[in-house]
Amino acid sequence: MNIGIIGAGGMASYHYQGFVKAGATVVAVVDNNPLKAKVFAEKNHIANTFGSLKEMLAAMPDLDAVSVVTPNKFHKELTLEALNSGKHVYCEKPPARNASEMQEMYDAALKSGKTLLFDFNNRARAEAQALATYIGKGEVGTINSAQATWIRRAGIPGFGGWFTDKEFAGGGPVIDLLHMIDLALYFMGFPEPEYVLASTFSDFMGNPVFKGPWGIADGTGVMDVETACHAMITFTGGQCLSVRNSWAEMNEREVVSVVFQGSKAGGKIERLFERDGYDETSIDTCTLYTEEYGKQVNREILCEKDETMGRLANAMNFVQVVSQGAKPLNTPDQALRLMKITDAIYESARTNKPVRIQQEK
Repeated sequence: MNIGIIGAGGMASYHYQGFVKAGATVVAVVDNNPLKAKVFAEKNHIANTFGSLKEMLAAMPDLDAVSVVTPNKFHKELTLEALNSGKHVYCEKPPARNASEMQEMYDAALKSGKTLLFDFNNRARAEAQALATYIGKGEVGTINSAQATWIRRAGIPGFGGWFTDKEFAGGGPVIDLLHMIDLALYFMGFPEPEYVLASTFSDFMGNPVFKGPWGIADGTGVMDVETACHAMITFTGGQCLSVRNSWAEMNEREVVSVVFQGSKAGGKIERLFERDGYDETSIDTCTLYTEEYGKQVNREILCEKDETMGRLANAMNFVQVVSQGAKPLNTPDQALRLMKITDAIYESARTNKPVRIQQEK
């Protein structure tokens, strides 16, 4: 399986490592910055570099798949170009900037018959798969309610760059940190959403005290996205999900978690950071809350620590789906449902009213 990576930024390394670990060959890298493409290719012993996807497709007819690792604005157009050229696609999160773009990508995947997966890497974490096993075996019952949280005390990814520009990113932490929303929906079985009520805030934007530690250069563009969001989502089956996402919010420290309450048991997957954004300072836990023989029991599930947060495992799954027929960890229809929820979050925050999501046929 031959794969070309589009975008030589920070996440590209995880894609590369996962693909290779699963037995694929990364044969090319595309970047509109020739130096970035050259450096990435030399570091990873990749033979070919190109300035555009069009160039790569023309030069490499035997390419099987492409990986999209670009700012969110370009996810749709690159994915469509690749799918329409008969290539499988692995796309970085978020799937797109909104549900309309995701619908086009979904339709193109159906028409082409090719695989389209996304880097919802937290589903591939050992802790997430452990809880998913208990859920799949029926030990949790129906998950009635859940709480999805990704909050940073000080973690704005630069000021005026593409992350803080709605035209490029689609939004702020609701879009950037949508992993826990996705993971909660995954545990819940992706129920159909009905209503969303949300508020967003933009406190601390531009304040250097609240900038993240990743060294992303500040740009000269706009800063028109939120820095925090609180939302409640209800579903047609009566379930509910509360959401708290932030780049900058007064909190003890960075917390990444999903907690759920089922008809038979509850559970929690959590990653705590001593320092915002530094994976080496994180502590991962996985717990099942249940009742055994008339006693309230907390089962602590021990899992191997993974500082990549499932990024390699998720990329490996893409290769295994395409080359071996493995079960995909995520699907385009799930991505579309997720983007409908994020659209409704922003619309509710804009109007200060509940938003009803149009029911699927």
